Amino acid sequence: MNMVDQFLWVIFPYICMAVFVVGHIYRYRVDQFSWTAKSSEFIEKKQLKIGSMMFHIGVMPVIMGHIVGLGVPKSWMHALGISDPMYHFGAVYIGGIFGFLTLGGMIILTSRRFTHKGVRRLSSVSDRLVNVLLLFIVLMGMYSTLVTNNVEPGFDYRSTISVWFRNLIILRPDAAFMQQVPVPFKIHIVSGFLIFALWPFTRLVHVWSVPLNYVGRSYILYRKHRKH
Repeated sequence: MNMVDQFLWVIFPYICMAVFVVGHIYRYRVDQFSWTAKSSEFIEKKQLKIGSMMFHIGVMPVIMGHIVGLGVPKSWMHALGISDPMYHFGAVYIGGIFGFLTLGGMIILTSRRFTHKGVRRLSSVSDRLVNVLLLFIVLMGMYSTLVTNNVEPGFDYRSTISVWFRNLIILRPDAAFMQQVPVPFKIHIVSGFLIFALWPFTRLVHVWSVPLNYVGRSYILYRKHRKH
């Protein structure tokens, strides 16, 4: 165990999560007017609609799959009657479908951000960085799931990465669990924590601005003005 492993799998994740929490509090208190995602729909609509729809349809099941895969121990799955082959089928094939949707959406959105002149002019450095990093994270996740798992069939992330992650959550980090993890998985994890550190300082903060008040808001009535 060297210092690099200790930093990557013990120190770095906590730094990223601390920045995530403190950064959100700071930005909300001092910079609420920028708490939004600048719309570029009026500049280009077709690619935005297709890419955004694909990304959002795909990313929610992908996130849920990560929560289950990382947070639920293998023994609990067995207790529920879910065998390892059943879990593997769901993770690879069902997860792969939604993963490709997410990846396709990110490719369209990233291409749009860089190739459309009007959208590129409206985009900030952080906008471009978020697009590229998200695309990279999804790409590495797909590569790890579909390629690395087949190249190294003996590797089981539920006995290594998942255990490391759960220990991280309960403040008992152990970098030893990450020693035998293939490099693509490690890159995916590090870049994933990095996006959490960048989150408060980018347009990603708009994720938390869900307009729940619209559900109970009274209808707005429009009346036609008649000339007398």
